[in-house]
Amino acid sequence: MLFRVPVDRLFEAIVNPEITTRFWFTHSSGPLVAGEMVTWEWRMFGVATRVEVLQIEPSQKVVMTWGESGKRSTVEWDFTKHGESASVLEVTTYGFSGTDEAIINEAIDVSGGFALVLANAKAWLEHGIELQLIADRFPAEPA
Repeated sequence: MLFRVPVDRLFEAIVNPEITTRFWFTHSSGPLVAGEMVTWEWRMFGVATRVEVLQIEPSQKVVMTWGESGKRSTVEWDFTKHGESASVLEVTTYGFSGTDEAIINEAIDVSGGFALVLANAKAWLEHGIELQLIADRFPAEPA
């Protein structure tokens, strides 16, 4: 995804939960730091996940694992400068486990989820708009 913001700003948006909570999860136990574990929460859904940060290369790469015990996968975030004032973010996820059908379903679900995260991040970083795409993905039953 192309972001019309400098790569340093895009990188900061992913590692700094004060920014990330504007477009993805609702709470975090801390920023992403290599060798550290953090907990991300989506309180509107009552779910959380532990994130282990394996690698940080400032403004270039973040590698982490996350997910439930026994079903953890790896996520790589690759940041590339694109001209003077834009950047590209590529997200790659791998390491799914289970049957072929379970792996395919997980890959499809994760791809859709990250598409929403990137669209939400783009709206926030480029225009200051909180689209609420994550919260609205699984709406509660009407009262």
